Amino acid sequence: MGVEKSPVYRCIECNKESRELYRDYGHGVLKITICKSCQKPVDKYIEYDPVIILINAMLCKAQAYRHVLFNTTISIHGKLCIFCLLCEAYTRWLQLPGSSNKTDPGDFIRYAKEWDFYRLFGIAALEQSAFLAGIFIVLYLVMPSLLNSRSDCLLLLKALLLSNYGKLLLIPAVIWEHDYTPLCLRLISLFVLTSNTQAVRVALNVSRTQSLIAVAFGVLLENLLCCIHQNGN
Repeated sequence: MGVEKSPVYRCIECNKESRELYRDYGHGVLKITICKSCQKPVDKYIEYDPVIILINAMLCKAQAYRHVLFNTTISIHGKLCIFCLLCEAYTRWLQLPGSSNKTDPGDFIRYAKEWDFYRLFGIAALEQSAFLAGIFIVLYLVMPSLLNSRSDCLLLLKALLLSNYGKLLLIPAVIWEHDYTPLCLRLISLFVLTSNTQAVRVALNVSRTQSLIAVAFGVLLENLLCCIHQNGN
């Protein structure tokens, strides 16, 4: 039988590996491990309330991102991706002419509008795929050493999907419709891109410039797909 490897964590301050986050001395006595490199707690967030961690993540703090990516077993990125796509499709669907009008449940128009929603969901999924593909392509071409294993690719994909959580704000932005709704949507998009940039930086331990270039190329490929779709219509 093979020897089971102990999990490897990361210091949220300096990104160095650590074999443990804390030591349990029993009777509820815990002692947070101190990083041998930077002499700071490996992960102070293990004592924090989840709300505080979420606030720090919304502030795009690298420490909060490292805590979530390396020191937790969170695995909701797949479900979060689907829900974010639904939010984006719903936002676009509400902006269609007559989408908010009430119709007879048996009316053909109602079903046509329903298919519009499915179509917009598919378009949002394609655009998201193009965005992710753009990031991976530029990293493979410019910095191939960063993605030299399957685990690196999966970690980056997980980081990018989790960093899309800002898209959940699309729904209240549209429901509370007002004159400044278009501005809100642009600000939400900017926030999501900022989160994506921080996710790339933390997942691959690269500079802000490198992560910004990767995200910019992803946006470029996504916009190219949008232009192709619009010209096709």
